[in-house]
Amino acid sequence: MKKNLLAITLCLFSPFAFAQDVEYKKGLITVDGNEYAKVEVKKENFGLTKSFEVFSMAGKKLIIAAVATEFEQDKTDNTYLFYRLTFLVSNQVGIFKVPSLSQEKSFAKLIGNSGIIQGDSTLDNKVKEFIASKGASPRIATDYTMVSRDRAWPLELKEDRTITQNSKVIGSFKPAGSFNEMDSYEFLLPSTVVIAKVTFTGGNNAQNVEVFTVKDTQKRVVSVASGDKIIAASAGVDKNWITLKKIVKWLVENQYL
Repeated sequence: MKKNLLAITLCLFSPFAFAQDVEYKKGLITVDGNEYAKVEVKKENFGLTKSFEVFSMAGKKLIIAAVATEFEQDKTDNTYLFYRLTFLVSNQVGIFKVPSLSQEKSFAKLIGNSGIIQGDSTLDNKVKEFIASKGASPRIATDYTMVSRDRAWPLELKEDRTITQNSKVIGSFKPAGSFNEMDSYEFLLPSTVVIAKVTFTGGNNAQNVEVFTVKDTQKRVVSVASGDKIIAASAGVDKNWITLKKIVKWLVENQYL
């Protein structure tokens, strides 16, 4: 019985343990019937997304919220957006999920239920607790943008392990180790983002290459078979440069490089 009473007491005093009556209308957030904060909305991206500014009832700007586009979305869930909330008075920043539909009301409810605003200020400890309990920790999205160039030009592998087309560096490659006659390489964009990891046997006479493309996390076996048997190849670029060039051609044709 004492344990049950203790649990109830803790729930009553926890700021996030119970739902408050939060309402939002015409830019005004009310909590349990009391005026809590004002919200100004700015439409962006043709109205598809919005940014928000939160003010105290006396008009002091407390929070700026903007869509954080640099974070990686869950590929199986497009029902939300990541927002970066900057708490101006408390000098803190947090990332939060806000539903894509009804962004304005969803954001207002998030703030209304936070318990962080008191008068003309935000409470530093409450803001920390709010970020810790309701915030998100998404991964930064990787930019796989390819170099713009004339794709009609031939591909070249240089001795410094860069890959060029029409005199533009479009990427590079580097050995990733050899084991039991199996050679591994990584292919990168000029930004050093890894786009593919490959493994093969047979050197310049390789028939098949196992290719893992990082962007879509796909692994497949790619045929690079040729009717010509290579007896010797220049080691100026790489001992496996002929097979590597075939792999580069495949990566370019399939829009990875």
